[in-house]
Amino acid sequence: MARALVITHTAAESPGTLSQWLPAAGVELDVVEPWNGDRLPGQLTADALVVMGGPQQAYDDASAPWLRQTKQLLRNAAREGLPVLGICLGAQLLAEAMGGRVRAGDQGPEFGARLVSKRDAAFDDPLFSEIPLSPVVVQWHWDAIVDLPPRAVLLAGSPRYANQAFRVGAKAYGLQFHIETPPEMVRGWAAADADGVRASGLDPEQVADRAVDVLPEIEEVWHPFVERFAALVRGETRTYLPVVS
Repeated sequence: MARALVITHTAAESPGTLSQWLPAAGVELDVVEPWNGDRLPGQLTADALVVMGGPQQAYDDASAPWLRQTKQLLRNAAREGLPVLGICLGAQLLAEAMGGRVRAGDQGPEFGARLVSKRDAAFDDPLFSEIPLSPVVVQWHWDAIVDLPPRAVLLAGSPRYANQAFRVGAKAYGLQFHIETPPEMVRGWAAADADGVRASGLDPEQVADRAVDVLPEIEEVWHPFVERFAALVRGETRTYLPVVS
């Protein structure tokens, strides 16, 4: 069975529903927790790399001692044409690793259920082509990808933050948003970040409730997306796209 290395950055942002969706689609997960003392491998020996979210800053390697090595793993995987999926911080790290730029969001944080919109290139993308025009996702971030890497392909955006999803090369994908959140994860974020949510003029419990309400819709749209990513990992999706150098 194909295997994916999964890097997490905090106990609060586990692989979530990916822990069920990817193994069910034929991809076993090797989860490493550098925040909990695990050591990252020097080289990627798995068939794919998945990098989850976290509170660190992608543009500040001092915010966690393992970020520099995580970026190198992302860079190597993308250049070798291996499937990559970066979620939230993982997408920001992929952007920084490949020459993009991440900074504090000038429009403030995004919390809870939000819509993103497909861009033209998404309609020909092997993973995004079947996504609806404006799918719902869960947002929970303060930083934003302000510049995509050179030759990256924009796949989804929003009026507030333009770079919501992108692809680098043939198989490296970054999602600024979350698609993997079970109810307890969202409610945990709302409780932990209650002061920040209130400072944005929102009620933490209402934000969490609304996000939990749309999780069935998120699963309907994004579970098949994850299955398509798994097919990419298994080598069953043909791509005609260039690998980055």
